[in-house]
Amino acid sequence: MSNLQQIDKQYVAGTYNRFPVEIVSGKGSLVYDENGKEYIDMGSGIGVTAFGIADEEWVAAAAAQLAKVQHMSNLYYTEPCALLARELCTRTGMAKVFFANSGAEANECLIKVARKYAAEKKGPEYSTIVTLKNSFHGRTLTTLSATGQEHYHELFQPLTPGFVHGEAGDLEGIKALAKQEKAAAILIECVQGEGGVIAMEQDFVKGLAAFCKEEDILFMVDEVQTGNGRTGQLYAYMNYGVQPDALSTAKGLGGGLPLGAALMSQKVENVLGFGDHGSTFGGNPVCCAGALSILKRIDDKLLAEVRRKAEYIREQLEGAKGITGITGMGLMVGIKTEKPAGEVLKALMEKGVLCLTAKDKVRLLPALNIPMDVLERAVNAIKDVCAE
Repeated sequence: MSNLQQIDKQYVAGTYNRFPVEIVSGKGSLVYDENGKEYIDMGSGIGVTAFGIADEEWVAAAAAQLAKVQHMSNLYYTEPCALLARELCTRTGMAKVFFANSGAEANECLIKVARKYAAEKKGPEYSTIVTLKNSFHGRTLTTLSATGQEHYHELFQPLTPGFVHGEAGDLEGIKALAKQEKAAAILIECVQGEGGVIAMEQDFVKGLAAFCKEEDILFMVDEVQTGNGRTGQLYAYMNYGVQPDALSTAKGLGGGLPLGAALMSQKVENVLGFGDHGSTFGGNPVCCAGALSILKRIDDKLLAEVRRKAEYIREQLEGAKGITGITGMGLMVGIKTEKPAGEVLKALMEKGVLCLTAKDKVRLLPALNIPMDVLERAVNAIKDVCAE
C-alpha cells in the first residue's frame, strides 16, 4: 500500500471501497496512475466528465471565469448562471431553472416543487411521491427515501415519510398506487442506472405521462445520470416523445465541477417563490461557465456520434463469448457476464481498462467524445476478459 493510500485510509471516511490505483493525470479518455500505467477510462467519473479529462475548452471556460469572479452569493446576478439557465430552457422547452450542487439536491428541489404545487392545487393531503422499485435518486435522507431499493434503507430508519414505490413497467399498478396514496407526483428514471442499467419501455413512460396529465399529478424525470447526451438525446425523456413537468440533472452537466439543476415547466415555474428554497453554491459562476461549454457542444452531430458508438458497442458485445446480455441506452451500457462483474472489473483493470458495476452487471459510461480507436481497444479488452 502506498503512502497516499495509507493517509487516505487513516483520514478519509471509509464510505468507498477504493481500488488500489491512484490516478494522477489524464487527457481525454486516457488516465495514468502514479507508476505511469495508462488506463482507458470507461466510467468518466460515473458519467461526469462528458468530454473526458482536462478537456481544453472546458478548462479554458472555467479558468477564465475563475480569474474574474469565482463565487458570489445569489443575492447578485452573475452572467454564467443566467446564460446556462437560458440554454437549458431553450434546449428543453422548460421555463425556469433552480441550480444546486448535485443530483440529490436537484431531486430535493423537485420534491419540494411537487408538494407545494399539490398542496396549493388539491390540499396538503396530496403529498406522496410515487417512484419505481429499483430506482436511485440520491443519498440525502429524503432522496434515499425516494430510492426504491430496500437495502439502502435498512441502516437509516426512520426514513422521510411520503414515498411509495411501484413496479417498473406495471402501468395500471402505478396508476392505482398514485390514486390510493393521493400522489403529488410520479418521479422516474427513463434508464435505471444504479438499478442495473435498465431502460423503461416506451408504452410505460408514455402511459405514465398521459396519466399524470389527466390526474394533474406532476410527471417528473430524474436525468442525473441519463442526461446531457448520455443516451443519444440531450435528455433521456426525449427518446420517449414525452414532456415532463419537471426534471433534475447533474453529473455530466458540470463536466467535472459540482453542479445540479432542477428544470421546471410553465405549469410549475412559479411554484417556488422568494425564500422557498436556496443554495449557497447553487449557480456558482465557475461551475456554470464550465457547464455552458459542455452543453453548447452537445449538438446533433455529437448526439449522432453517441448513437453510432452505442450501436458499435452493442453489435460487438451482444452474443459474444461469456456475455449473456446487454442493457441500457446510448453510452449508458450494462453488460451481463457469465463471470461475476467484480472479477471482470479486476481483470480489465489489469489490462488497462477502467469500468464500473451496476448490480450484477459491468457498466460502461465512457466520455461522449471517446475516440473510436480508443473505444475499440476497450471493447476488445472486454471481449477478451469475458471469453477467458
